[in-house]
Amino acid sequence: MKKTKFMVATSAIGLALCVSGPLYAQENNTDAGSESAEQSVDADASSTSNASDAIVVTGSRIRRPDEFSAIEPLTVINRQEITQSGFNSATDALQSAAVTQGAGQINNAFGGFVTDGGTGANTLGLRGLGPARTLVLLNGRRLAPGGTRGSVVAADLNVLPTAIVDQIEILKAGASSVYGSDAIAGVVNIITNKSPQGLSLEAQINVPQVGAGVDSRLAATFGFETDRLSVAGSVEYRKRRILSRNDVPFYDCPVGGFRDGEGGPFGSGDSVGFDGTPCFTLDNGGVTINTLGAPRRNAISRTTGLVGSFNRFVPAPEVTTGPFPGFLGVDFYSRDTLDPLQEEEPLITAAELYTGFLSASYDLEALGNAEVYGELLVTRRNSSSPLYRQLSLDYLTGSPLLPANLRSGVFLNPTNTSSGQTIAARAFIGFGLTESSQQVDYIRASGGIRGDFVFPDWRYDAFVGKSWNDGRYEIESFLVDRLANSLNVVQNMDGSFSCASQASNAGCVAAPVLNADTIGGRLPEDFRDYIVQNTIGNTQFRETTFSFNVDGPIFAMPGGDAQLALGVEYRKQSIDDRPDENSLNGNLFGLTAATPTIGRDNVKEVFGEVFLPVLADQPFFYRLSLNGSARYTDYASYGSDVTYKIAGEWQPVRGFGFRGSYGTSYRAPALAEQFLGATSGFLGSTADPCDDLPPAADQSPTEVIVARNCASIGLPADFVQRSGITVFRVGGAEAGLAAETSVNWTVGAVATPVLPESVGKLSLALDYFDIKVENGVADLAGGTILGRCYGDPNFDPNAGFCRFVDRDANNALTVTSSFVNLSEDIVKGFEFNGRYSRDILGANFILNANVTKYTEQSSRLFPEEFLTDANGTITQPDWVGNFDATLAMKNGITLRYGLDWIDGDRNRTYEFFAFDEQTGITDPDLVQSNRDNFVLEVPNYFLHNASVQLNADRFEMTVGVRNIFNTAPPQITSIGFNTIGNAALYSGYDYVGRTFFANVNFNFK
Repeated sequence: MKKTKFMVATSAIGLALCVSGPLYAQENNTDAGSESAEQSVDADASSTSNASDAIVVTGSRIRRPDEFSAIEPLTVINRQEITQSGFNSATDALQSAAVTQGAGQINNAFGGFVTDGGTGANTLGLRGLGPARTLVLLNGRRLAPGGTRGSVVAADLNVLPTAIVDQIEILKAGASSVYGSDAIAGVVNIITNKSPQGLSLEAQINVPQVGAGVDSRLAATFGFETDRLSVAGSVEYRKRRILSRNDVPFYDCPVGGFRDGEGGPFGSGDSVGFDGTPCFTLDNGGVTINTLGAPRRNAISRTTGLVGSFNRFVPAPEVTTGPFPGFLGVDFYSRDTLDPLQEEEPLITAAELYTGFLSASYDLEALGNAEVYGELLVTRRNSSSPLYRQLSLDYLTGSPLLPANLRSGVFLNPTNTSSGQTIAARAFIGFGLTESSQQVDYIRASGGIRGDFVFPDWRYDAFVGKSWNDGRYEIESFLVDRLANSLNVVQNMDGSFSCASQASNAGCVAAPVLNADTIGGRLPEDFRDYIVQNTIGNTQFRETTFSFNVDGPIFAMPGGDAQLALGVEYRKQSIDDRPDENSLNGNLFGLTAATPTIGRDNVKEVFGEVFLPVLADQPFFYRLSLNGSARYTDYASYGSDVTYKIAGEWQPVRGFGFRGSYGTSYRAPALAEQFLGATSGFLGSTADPCDDLPPAADQSPTEVIVARNCASIGLPADFVQRSGITVFRVGGAEAGLAAETSVNWTVGAVATPVLPESVGKLSLALDYFDIKVENGVADLAGGTILGRCYGDPNFDPNAGFCRFVDRDANNALTVTSSFVNLSEDIVKGFEFNGRYSRDILGANFILNANVTKYTEQSSRLFPEEFLTDANGTITQPDWVGNFDATLAMKNGITLRYGLDWIDGDRNRTYEFFAFDEQTGITDPDLVQSNRDNFVLEVPNYFLHNASVQLNADRFEMTVGVRNIFNTAPPQITSIGFNTIGNAALYSGYDYVGRTFFANVNFNFK
């Protein structure tokens, strides 16, 4: 079962990562509320206005009357909806299912993984295409990437202000011709309140029912205006306390979750550990501790009491007889795998954030009634994520630290801590928690001048902006050289031990002798202090932008004035990540190491957009409008390209219309994808697919393929890998990494019928979307490469995935992965938006519905492969819905009820794991095997929330509950997906449970 798990898992995770970005374990252990309905052609929700009679909406640079405000699907969420939904930050609202529509996000549940932007960063990706393909704007301007470590590729949502947010606009369509690179899946624009009056004080607290993980925020918003000067700003402080796994009962007993036949209960096929329960085995949640690894020998079995042959043992001082006194033999399930300290790792990481925002404008009464404007955003994030560490001490053959009966054997080949010598024994030790923290300072300063241009009703806007991201990341790590020094010892005359290098390394502390205390983690304090050091790295990211654009009417048309916008933009970026010296030297034991990531790039762009109101108020042409945009892009690194987009809207009669768009987009690889310093990672020896395969009669269909491929390169059937696997991850600039291109088209219908006032107002929209990304930048995980190489029915050791694998003369594996242009990603589906409102007994009732049905979410890594469709699998649901109802009464009380819904295909995940991308065939036998052994189907998942808001003259209070019914994430077999407890690691699930919230706001005007 173990090897079957590995092969299935690597295949699944690999495909998932190609869609959402790389995800690695840090350590080596062997709803946005009553979202307003999608903007229709008659809707009046919009962005900032440049003139009293015109607005600019996200997805366009042209001012236009509000009746022409949105040709493309646009969702708008306002501040009240965020508050009533119980979100304590703009980040939480943006990562809710209402915005993401089921697409997985990197959020605060990923503390134990290495992710883009580093631990604590929160990112946003639409349509399941990842954060690098979604453009985030603040007041219509690009938000520069932020975070720590070398892989800074996308905006960190933590830098956003919350208190002063007025509304959020989400355009789920490509917009590179309007905004440039990255706007492939869509654009999210966070718009602040430009004219708050007086002073507002706000406080919010979110308290999980379990009592831990309290999230609180204090904020002040202020603003004033004179005849010529306008100022608005906010200051905020937020503190989110850690929520550990042992705080939430749902995670008390992670199990493998296997079953003993199709239809069998969850966990019915699980093996039990030495304590008689299936909890915390190595199948899920456990880590080998308090265990000795040594050459195979006879010992009394821990579980049966009979003598058998073992290569893993646990200390047993009470055993004084038998072939191996002091120890009992253990196997995969009977070894020790739980240290209570490990469950103090965060389920939700802790963070402390300070945010200041200031915007101002001043009328010059000159230069064409010009207005000088500026913005300043300043933030600091302090976050932390304690990490439980397993320590492997490799005792050298012949070491005096070993008992005499263990000194002469060879258990493992030399490792980086064995001073070139073979290893006689390995102690698997539960070391405990180590600290990991991040501090990120982010500043964005921008300003410009805008006013009347030389032609009538034309406007100009000249803008300059600069962003600074300075991150510091610290992590306590074992050091390779110190472990090596401490394990290479000599015995002194008095029987004590000293490091062999003591003369040149006076501070060296010898490792403890191998005994029950050492194996059990009761290590001398001076030894613990010696082998662990706090390592520190620093990340700088800079972005500078200059732009100039003009817009205005060009000629009259039957439907109104045709509008034109023209502009130029120059943008440059640089990254400089300097890991700790021990990382540079490859001296981190059991953690990924990296070399500096240093690079820069710049782009020059020219763009234009035209809006043509062709007809209006004519029979069968109540409104006919066209919009076109184009952009020429010239990157210093990749050369030039042209993107374009055409969109149109036709309303044959008032209240009913059709809309559509077709466009191309372009994404230059991020600096990290180009220049990422060589990052060394690792996989355990068991990650070698050829390692320790079961007998032929017991092999699964996948293992049969693996065994055949391993034999074809000369490996024996009983091959055991004795070396760890080295994985190198590097940037792709030297390999000729090219830019991504995509095609995005939508077509839809909108109905906003004119109804009697007694009936109410109704707005309906249904859109079909189709996005195809070609030449996609892919970063393959080491485990994915190995699994796909040796699991390939058409195995070629020098082609396909195997081209990235090297097996040397000693059968030690090295896997090299760089960012490459391989992948193709396709996302298709339908999105429905509905809104109904009417007055009921003096109160205003509003019902919103947003439902997305994905019909395809497919990808492939190599051009010769068949597309693999993950649509409907557990973390890529094919149905996602958000519904809410509000009742606003005249007495100032507003009631709200919201519902999030996620559903997938019950069969899809089983079939997904049985699909062969080389042949395009789904193996029915493997599908049945998956059904017999695994639970990879989940029921409909619903999250309910409700709130009550009281709005008085200068006081507003909102109280409510999120996840009213304390719904836990659905359980799955721990295979193929990263899991938390028995739930898939997926941002669409609520890991916290029922949470109470309260928000108060005092206005002083």
